[in-house]
Amino acid sequence: MKKKKFSPGLLIAYIVLIFWALTTIFPLAWSIMNSFKDKKIIYQNSFSLPVGAAFSMDNYRNIFQNYNVLSAYRNSFIISGTVAFAVILFAGMAAYALTRYKFPGKKMLTGLLYAGMMFPVFSTIIPVLRMQASWGIVNTPYVPLNLLSVILPQIAGNMSFAIIVLSNYIQSIPIELEEAASMEGCSPQKIYFKIVRPLCRPSFVTVGIFSFLWSYNDLFTQMFFLRTKDNWAITILLNNIASKEGVNYGALFSSVTLIVIPVLLVYLVLNKYIIKGMTVGAVKG
Repeated sequence: MKKKKFSPGLLIAYIVLIFWALTTIFPLAWSIMNSFKDKKIIYQNSFSLPVGAAFSMDNYRNIFQNYNVLSAYRNSFIISGTVAFAVILFAGMAAYALTRYKFPGKKMLTGLLYAGMMFPVFSTIIPVLRMQASWGIVNTPYVPLNLLSVILPQIAGNMSFAIIVLSNYIQSIPIELEEAASMEGCSPQKIYFKIVRPLCRPSFVTVGIFSFLWSYNDLFTQMFFLRTKDNWAITILLNNIASKEGVNYGALFSSVTLIVIPVLLVYLVLNKYIIKGMTVGAVKG
């Protein structure tokens, strides 16, 4: 394997990337650091370390005592987990059909998928709200139905991206594997679930992670459909804390930390799959 030669251009590139990484990491570290300090200490010096007498868990105690954090976490994980699972399930089968089969209207359908990524959620939220209200799943006394009213539009919003990513991955799989399985008597369903899906695992993980994170962070849709406290997801709870606590920066920093940490852990554990799933097919030959 050839070693890379050192050059001034490479040094500059590393310096820029390190600087960019620090500017990204610093706000998170600063928020976590201030979440363990009293608001008076934050006013005096927000860059001091929370050590000794400055260290306090009061912010977290107040958040858990005054707000239903666990219920919000539960709702968020139910919504985001269901969205990720449904997107992986349906987008995978749709991508396989679009990649391996020829049928009338295929080109038009592919064009509609790309077009679907161009429409922001803001442009469709009112008709979606009216449609789901006619189904009786919006603002009901039943939490599962209210969560479903968020899950359905989020699944639809993630499908175009997921199908396009999975289609590119499936195209990189040698079709000879599927032809050999077909000659052995495997049905199309068995070929997909036994051969294609296992080989596409990195891409499925990538799609699942992005779908989960987009759903988890989607405050706009949740604000429309989750109106009562029992239905609140974690992003709505943060919005409510921000409006109530005002300039209590200790409470704000602790609530931001509670929201960001789960997402950060998911990314740290599964980041290799994200990179592998997004770069497959970039280099061929």
